[in-house]
Amino acid sequence: MESLLNQLSSMTVVVADTGDLEAIKKYHPRDATTNPSLILAAAQMPVYQSLIDQALTTSREMLGTSAARADVVKEALDELCVVFGKEILKLIPGRVSTEVDARLSFDTDATIEKARKIIAKYNADGISNDRVLIKIASTWEGIKAAEVLEKENIHCNLTLLFNFYQAVACAEAGVTLISPFVGRILDWYKSATGRDSYPATEDPGVVSVTKIFNFFKSNGYKTEVMGASFRNIEEITELAGCDLLTISPKLLQQLNETHMDLPIKLNAQKPLVIEEKIHLDQTSFELMMAGDKMATEKLDDGISGFSKAIDKLENQLNERLELIEGGVALTL
Repeated sequence: MESLLNQLSSMTVVVADTGDLEAIKKYHPRDATTNPSLILAAAQMPVYQSLIDQALTTSREMLGTSAARADVVKEALDELCVVFGKEILKLIPGRVSTEVDARLSFDTDATIEKARKIIAKYNADGISNDRVLIKIASTWEGIKAAEVLEKENIHCNLTLLFNFYQAVACAEAGVTLISPFVGRILDWYKSATGRDSYPATEDPGVVSVTKIFNFFKSNGYKTEVMGASFRNIEEITELAGCDLLTISPKLLQQLNETHMDLPIKLNAQKPLVIEEKIHLDQTSFELMMAGDKMATEKLDDGISGFSKAIDKLENQLNERLELIEGGVALTL
């Protein structure tokens, strides 16, 4: 019998959720996603030190010798995310997701500006827009930014998505793809209820993604659904048939080593029909979010966590730049 990973790949696009190039080489996903925490983790591996140095030296050359180190570091942060993205694209046939600075999550104009800058960096190296997804947090401001960007043929992946109303707002905005989080929803419910576990069919994150998928398919929305943030392979197998699933290397390995029958659970051609009609403006969106303690808390936690990862990455880049410009050799 084939592995769960092979079976899953026949019904769902498997995406690698990592910035580790070696893991991508190992599992041959079609697409790959990154976020600030993953880039920070990868950047701390000695094997990727050359990519950090490349980002820093390129940024210094762009801004000039008179530019302040703080400005070079800020430029290098964008450059590093794109450098990793370009390396990933050499290994996969599909798309890479590159995240906008999470600290801009409540600023529509700044998010649009940053996304345009990121895609321009890719374009400058001959990488077309169809190979890049710009990741943006699913705040109202982020969704409105994505709506503008999609009209400019800049495709977006709306992340840190925790409830049905965020998903509907994204679909109405015409975004290319959403990343509803499964494991972080489960984490919240386990903490709130004191339960140690949930059966996969009752897992709150699985239930949430299943509803979103069926609603999109039964109402003709084109936005792709990519389940994310998994805690175990049971969550993954329960969503077999979802448009895409982004999976960590650890869970990819478990799927690859497990051999059992995998039935399709979500079927785009035969969705469970959900005829609920919803239109959200900013007021109704914010009211729905305010009424969902889990989604509000997890969105805030996610933005805070990614922002802290960016702060740490900036500190790491600053320390490395000081070494480089202090005359220390570029290699460790």
